Amino acid sequence: MQISKFVLALLAASVLATGCAKQKAPATKAVEAIESSLAEVRDDAAKYAPEGLKGVESQLARLKTSLEAKEYDNVLAGTPQLEQAVASLKDAVSSGKEHARAALASAKTEWATLSTQVPVMVQNIQTRVDDLSKKKIRFKVNKEELESAKTSLEWMKSEWAEATAASDSGRITAAAEKGQAVKSKGLEVEKTLGMKATDELTVTASKE
Repeated sequence: MQISKFVLALLAASVLATGCAKQKAPATKAVEAIESSLAEVRDDAAKYAPEGLKGVESQLARLKTSLEAKEYDNVLAGTPQLEQAVASLKDAVSSGKEHARAALASAKTEWATLSTQVPVMVQNIQTRVDDLSKKKIRFKVNKEELESAKTSLEWMKSEWAEATAASDSGRITAAAEKGQAVKSKGLEVEKTLGMKATDELTVTASKE
């Protein structure tokens, strides 16, 4: 009776080992396939969908741990979900790229306008500041406002230099953002100095 139980235990162990051996190959191939699929998009995902990439890599790590532990059932059961996650990640990357292309096109258009108009705005403000600085008596613009305008003008010049450098290095989006900041500050200074406001990026300085 004892021998029969022992034999049965051996048979059960043999069947289990055989079953595991049969599952090892498909489980291993499944993980390798997912790794290969993820490798195709990893670099772009790091740029356009970093959080999604982090989640997929976490799932993959758990699956690989199960594979190393010979938990092939868990690997095979978790494969479909991870495959879907990788597919979703690829969709997110495609969407991110399209959004980036649209944003770049918009930035190029904006920069083309700003690069023509903002230097004129800066020069007009400079002329206004110089004219007001020569006068001993000023109407509508007091000393504090003039000094504030001078400080703002220097910031505008510095920021515009950075915007131009960004454009020269191919960072058009950054250039457009800085250029827009300069324009916004310029509108404030124009108002402070009693100049006509810029209307839709057409800069017009007022004359005394």
